[in-house]
Amino acid sequence: MSVPDYMQCAEDHQTVLVVVQPVGIVPEDQFFKIYKRIASVSQVIIRESQRLLIRYRHHYLPENNEWGDFQTHRKVVGLISITTCATSKEWPQTAERFHGQKEVYSSTLYDSRLLVFGLSGEITEQQRTDVAFYPSFEECSDVEKRVEDFVESIYIVLESKRLDRATDKSGDKIPLLCVPFEKKDFVGLDTDSRHYKKRCQGRMRKHVGDLCLQAGMLQDALVHYHMAVELLRGVNDFLWLGAALEGLCSASVIFHYPGGTAGKMMGRKQSISQPLDAGKRHRAGALTTNGISADTSTEIGRAKNCLSPEDIIEKYKEAISYYGKYKNAGVIELEACVKAVRVLAIQKRAREASDFLQNAVYINLGQLSEEEKIQRYSILSELYELIGFHRKSAFFKRVAAMQCVAPTIPEPGWRACYKLLLETLPGYSLSLDPKDFSKGTHRGWAAVQMRLLHELVYASRRMGNPALSVRHLSFLLQTMLDFLSDQEKKEVTQSLENYTSKCPGGMEIITLPDGLKLPPVPFTKLPIVRSVKLLNLPVSLRPHKVKGLLGQNISNASPFIYSPIIMHNRGEERCKKIDFQWVQGDVCEVQLMVYNPMPYELRVENMGLLTSGVEFESLPAALSLPAESGLYPVTLVGVPRTAGNITVNGYHTSVFGVTSDCLLDGLPGVKTSGCLVEVIPALPRLQLQTSLPRVCAEELSSSVSVQLFNGETQQLTITLENIGSEDIETLELTSKIVSTKEKVFGEFLSWELDEALSHLPLKPGQSVTLTVNIKVKLDFSGQENLLQDLNDDGISVTGLPISSPLRQVLKPRAETKPVGSESSKAEYSHIKTLEAVLNFKYSGGAGKVESYYRELSLGVHVDVEPSVFFTRVSTLPATSTRHCHLLLDIFNPTEHELTVRAKNNQDLVLHASECQRMAIQVDKFDFESLPQPDQESVRFSNPKQLEEERQHAQGCQINSKLGICWKASVEGVLNQLVLEHLQLAPLQWDVLVNKKPCDCDVIADCKVGDAVSLEVKLTNRSKNSVGPLALNVVPYQDYQNGVQNYDLEDGVTFIGSNTFYIDTVKPNESTVCEGALLFLYTGDFYLNIKFQDDSAGRELPLAWFTLPSVHIRALDAPPQAGA
Repeated sequence: MSVPDYMQCAEDHQTVLVVVQPVGIVPEDQFFKIYKRIASVSQVIIRESQRLLIRYRHHYLPENNEWGDFQTHRKVVGLISITTCATSKEWPQTAERFHGQKEVYSSTLYDSRLLVFGLSGEITEQQRTDVAFYPSFEECSDVEKRVEDFVESIYIVLESKRLDRATDKSGDKIPLLCVPFEKKDFVGLDTDSRHYKKRCQGRMRKHVGDLCLQAGMLQDALVHYHMAVELLRGVNDFLWLGAALEGLCSASVIFHYPGGTAGKMMGRKQSISQPLDAGKRHRAGALTTNGISADTSTEIGRAKNCLSPEDIIEKYKEAISYYGKYKNAGVIELEACVKAVRVLAIQKRAREASDFLQNAVYINLGQLSEEEKIQRYSILSELYELIGFHRKSAFFKRVAAMQCVAPTIPEPGWRACYKLLLETLPGYSLSLDPKDFSKGTHRGWAAVQMRLLHELVYASRRMGNPALSVRHLSFLLQTMLDFLSDQEKKEVTQSLENYTSKCPGGMEIITLPDGLKLPPVPFTKLPIVRSVKLLNLPVSLRPHKVKGLLGQNISNASPFIYSPIIMHNRGEERCKKIDFQWVQGDVCEVQLMVYNPMPYELRVENMGLLTSGVEFESLPAALSLPAESGLYPVTLVGVPRTAGNITVNGYHTSVFGVTSDCLLDGLPGVKTSGCLVEVIPALPRLQLQTSLPRVCAEELSSSVSVQLFNGETQQLTITLENIGSEDIETLELTSKIVSTKEKVFGEFLSWELDEALSHLPLKPGQSVTLTVNIKVKLDFSGQENLLQDLNDDGISVTGLPISSPLRQVLKPRAETKPVGSESSKAEYSHIKTLEAVLNFKYSGGAGKVESYYRELSLGVHVDVEPSVFFTRVSTLPATSTRHCHLLLDIFNPTEHELTVRAKNNQDLVLHASECQRMAIQVDKFDFESLPQPDQESVRFSNPKQLEEERQHAQGCQINSKLGICWKASVEGVLNQLVLEHLQLAPLQWDVLVNKKPCDCDVIADCKVGDAVSLEVKLTNRSKNSVGPLALNVVPYQDYQNGVQNYDLEDGVTFIGSNTFYIDTVKPNESTVCEGALLFLYTGDFYLNIKFQDDSAGRELPLAWFTLPSVHIRALDAPPQAGA
């Protein structure tokens, strides 16, 4: 016997074997349909007291049948053949085939049946017990009944054989039962010896015990097995002694474990063809010869002969050791190990069961086919799983998988290999759901898991399923990233890119043919996201709610003011509403802090947001993260298209050709301050442009900066453009001066808004212009009151303190010495700063209906420079007592020329940093005549405020009387600077050396001793004539160390004069001057062309007469041939 039955268990010893086979051509599906109906009759109650158990097989090797005498449950005692027969002509041939089938098992058959389908007519009317005719496979309702009758006939034969063998016929000679390989060993033995007779008796006792066990008489079987053990042990018949011990173990197992030991793998259903109470009386009914018995003496006798659970295992060990002595009994030994393991699994003795299995691994069964090897390893795997050795089970399952694709197999079974590999995953603590790897520490051996995943990838590729390969490779990269070396990471990602180039990976669930579903594998570690933060809109786009609405700030989250118990979790944090709003139609941002764990640059394509709640248009981004980058900020943007509450659920990426949807709920390590935000209806968008230059402002949308002299007025033109998609229906403008210590006189910012409001509503794309006047009036006097010491006594006084820096500088003033030296300028550079904010409040569209508006702020930054200092104030009496002469020493601290005017006075021109005196005849004031504040305001004002108001009124009166104003002639200076520095000069000069232009650091080369031509060309592009002029050419050498040598009489000689004379050049005409030089030795020489003006009244700028420098390099002349 070469093929073991790995599904055998101890209770199979009480069954009879029936083979069901097709005869001729029978459709496979129809055959197995009938086979299942036949196999459903697994036990039959005989005469309401006896039960016969049947074991069906549709394939059984005849050579295994030869071991029927050794163990009767291996003997084929029944044959059921299934055939199809369409006509009566085919019937003789069919009957002949059935007869031939019976001949194969003729030596052991008790009875047989033939089920014929599809035949009708006279032949079917024949009354035959061994043949049943059915019109079709559907019309065969009594198949089960015929099988039961067939089983009853088998039982009759079985009982007769048992009685025949069990009867002690002293006069008859007992035959010697043999296994196939023993027959040649017993040829020529002395059959009359006592040893031989005891061997025959012992083997027959064991055989009768088998028949009793099959007939359901457990007590008698135990007795016979015990007797056989004693007889066979005495003659050292070890093979049959092992069989007797195994029979004893099987009978004891049937007694102790009436539910069976097959477990889930075989699962013989006791409910089929069995009365409802058969399970309850299984034990008693199977142990007696006459059915259920309440005789306690029988129970006592049975318990005495039956082995205890511990003894069962010991006897199994002994039997297996005896089987091990025979090379040809390997199959018997292996099956005994399997049976013992199933018993030990019931007894929860896993360690001892593993010893039996380890022994089974090393049993040599000779040359096994690849299919038999696969079956052997698979069964070993299932048995290890049965005893709880999951990793060992997975090991043998993987060996079986590798055997499916062994090199010796002409057509490797990659599908079978893949299926077996999937079954090994639980044993290695490996699942195909990435969520199982995001919780807690890693379980299992990572190195083994990676090896197994690689094998799954390879097997799925060989199956021709690239999508499956991508899924497994993605799973490997996602779950085993921490255990991969840098080189392995590179190899895995390269393989993944190769696979995805043919079959991109996605988030769909892959369903295998056997129904197993592979969940998607999002790349949450490529890159790793550490935090998610929803960003507020820019300051200029943030919506504001109109204040004063009833119930606006009422929260309905909780009726309690404070609760000491805060019950929340990470999920609630993510669902927490953020205290700012997004606006429909505006770009919104979410910032992710990510880092790249890979040892090389990671390219992430098509990265965007996953949202729910409102319609959201995600604008994907692509990024490239450097190797092991550390935390790196990434901003994802999108546009909400509808209003409502939006939840940011996660993000999607495309890495290595695999598209991933990464949900925040599946990322326990991500920090977030909330992912729920309200989207309000659409609002318009306003953009402004200014006539003044803009500067950066941290808190404001934008800001303008301007520098003014004190008292100067500047106009700021603001263009407001609607760049949104909603109409601007309302517009308000307010201003606020930022806190400053300076006192501002008059109105700093002023405007007229009516013209702009007349253009509302402002359609998208339209614009409106607004003019804002900036007027600065500050006090630069150092907070002193210049009028406090004025009187009529004619004595000169000053309003400046003696220690004033202005006074100290001006005291030694001389007419020839300018006061505005560099040191003194710094002392007068008292620049003051004014800052204000223009706030545009506007609204429109659906957002206005919901009482929302936007604010756009424009900062105004003004640097105010002092324009005039009155350094000394004094008075001289006039001819009348009602008049006086006011003497003002006026200092111009600016860099520009000032013209000062006063009433009834000539203009006074002050140059930069110049101080002059102005005398003004003024009428004396009657300050008492100024309007006084009413009593009501005096009562509610403090003295300081009253004094300030009084001084302000006096100042206004003085200003109106004096009427002093000044104007800086800045414009001409600025124009001159522009002309000098930016405008191309109207006089163009071109210098040519040896007919080649020499400009822009061009070096002209010449030979020593050769004449060098020099041309100077003047082109007049101005409107006036120029000239006459004279140009003087001076050669020199620059040693590049600050020393220049002009003494070159021995080095350079002019051919002709070194001075060029140019006559008058009319507009748009040109003239050329020519000359020549001779260099006497090598070196670098420079020509300085100086300008000499012969016209004394020249008013042209000096910049117009700038000539380019000339650089000439004199080289040695090459030697002449023949010299």
